[in-house]
Amino acid sequence: MSSSVPIVLAIDTATEVCSVAVLSGNRLSELIETVGNKHSDRALPMIDAVLARATLRLSDVDVFAFGAGPGSFTGLRIACGIAQGLAYGKGRQVVPVGNLRALAEQAFATLGDGPTVLTAIDARMNEAYCAIYRRDAEVSEVRAPALERPSFLVELADEANVALVAGNALVSFSTLWPQHRSWKMLPGATPTAANVARLARLDAQRGLSVAPAQAAPIYVRDHVALTIEERKRVIA
Repeated sequence: MSSSVPIVLAIDTATEVCSVAVLSGNRLSELIETVGNKHSDRALPMIDAVLARATLRLSDVDVFAFGAGPGSFTGLRIACGIAQGLAYGKGRQVVPVGNLRALAEQAFATLGDGPTVLTAIDARMNEAYCAIYRRDAEVSEVRAPALERPSFLVELADEANVALVAGNALVSFSTLWPQHRSWKMLPGATPTAANVARLARLDAQRGLSVAPAQAAPIYVRDHVALTIEERKRVIA
């Protein structure tokens, strides 16, 4: 790395939102667009634009980071592939950052320093990706990312005695969330490249970067396509 505080370029395409960020010292530049399934069309132009905004060149970047999931299978592969390609071309390392961890970072920054947060994002098929994190010197995992039925999320939040709840699952499954709880809530939130960049810099400084060929998404769901019987159960 060129300095003890690395310059990080982060990409997140795990949801319908495409975001790119550059973190250099205390300066953060980020672009966010809702692109549907057009991530592959928009990601590279957005990288060029955010570097120009930060008055940096690609060769100035020390570490390439990406939102590693869980999330859209196609989106995760796009972000991983771009980070790998750029890092390989510049002889740099890659830092994969879990999207639910990035969402936890956003929740702690927005809602305050509650000790724990449940992060949950809509996984479609009437399921949610969720995890629990603790705020200490960093954002530490308490419960690993998992795929759960939405009806289990409230029980999970109660059992873990979390202070904060964040993610678009609060909107997608809004009827399930009781209003009388004392949780602080961040509904509709999705992880962005800015969250990924901040965590990636910490991870890189701790020696957690990897060679481009070793970078990989986090897949939680075993398969994407439902069988006929599975579709019937979801509808029922």
